Amino acid sequence: MYENDEILCSASKYTEKFYLNPKFENLPQRIQDELKVACVLFTEEIGGVIMLYFDTEGNLDILTQANEDDLLYDEIGSGLKIKRLQIEKRELFEQLEEYYKLFFGDSED
Repeated sequence: MYENDEILCSASKYTEKFYLNPKFENLPQRIQDELKVACVLFTEEIGGVIMLYFDTEGNLDILTQANEDDLLYDEIGSGLKIKRLQIEKRELFEQLEEYYKLFFGDSED
């Protein structure tokens, strides 16, 4: 993730919290709920932290990380689960990318 990338949402097994960037609170509740369920289930199954973010091109990407001393974090499972999420949520992710590009794509910081 780079400095100008923008977080959409994240969840942490460590804090047991979900975060939705306030900039995206106008997304329909159904979409917010779907993002929350996907992120929370990911951290429950894999551990660590998951973050969905838009890169500078407006593409939605997924980043995971874990504390160095987290022996329960499933690094291999993380990669597999991300691929499965990308397949299962492909339509949602494509719609979110379109939304982001439409509403935030040309903004200059």
